[in-house]
Order: sequence, then C-alpha cells, then structure tokens
Amino acid sequence: MSYISITAHPAIELPLPPEGASDFEMEVYAKFMRHLRCVPNSRAEIKILSSISFTADMMVTSDEHVAKVLVEAGLRAPRSAFPQGFLAHIDQSFMREGHSIGAASEDYISLGAHWRKHGEDPFAAHRYFKPVIVHSYNHKELERETV
Repeated sequence: MSYISITAHPAIELPLPPEGASDFEMEVYAKFMRHLRCVPNSRAEIKILSSISFTADMMVTSDEHVAKVLVEAGLRAPRSAFPQGFLAHIDQSFMREGHSIGAASEDYISLGAHWRKHGEDPFAAHRYFKPVIVHSYNHKELERETV
C-alpha cells in the first residue's frame, strides 16, 4: 500500500503540522510522517502503528506519548492503529466524568466520535479492564495469623 492510499482510507485522517508546537512535537510529527511512507506493509493500520513505534524508539520515549502527540495534531485512525497502552488510557479517560481529573480531552472525544462513526466497538474498553476484587478481612483473624 502506498502513502497515497493511506490518505484515501475512509477511516484514517493524517495529522497536520501542529501550530505553535514545541520542538519535541514537531520532531514527532516529522519523524512519523517520514517513516509512514517507508513501512513495507499493505495494511494502513499496521503502517501507522509501526510508524508510531519507530518514532518512539528514535526519540527514546514511549509509544503512548507519541500517539498522544499525534492525536492532538489531528491523527484519526481505527483502534488497531494505536498502541495497547494508549487505548487503555483513552478508554479510562472516557469512563470519568467530564469535570474530573483524567477525563477525556477534546481531542480524545473527537477520536472516540471518529471510532463510532466508522463502526468501532463502543464496548471495546471492557476488554482491557479486569474487575477489582475487594477482600474484607476480619482484623482479629489477621492478627492471629501474623503473630
């Protein structure tokens, strides 16, 4: 798949150069776009995921941080084009109230709307979370065991 066919993919919108961006953000954007053309794969999602990983390795940062910078610059792609940790982070932010700390930003909300528009699973977040089991202990029994 060539670079041009990625831009023709209906569920992918490539980022634009970030306005007023820091040197780090511009470098992320430049390395990502440069590597995107070179990935030898026929699936656009794999090309994006590989480019995110390559950019993170070249800049000695995490895949999740690179994905965040690119989403803030306008990258919209299917869930399969993003690192697992980034998807878990976004899904957790969707589960928080809009006014609380860690809630989804406007860019994340836009990405979530993009996913729904293109038929992504709205319950995908439940695949990443395991239920938390809270044990209640009898403190007196616990003291006997430790003594």
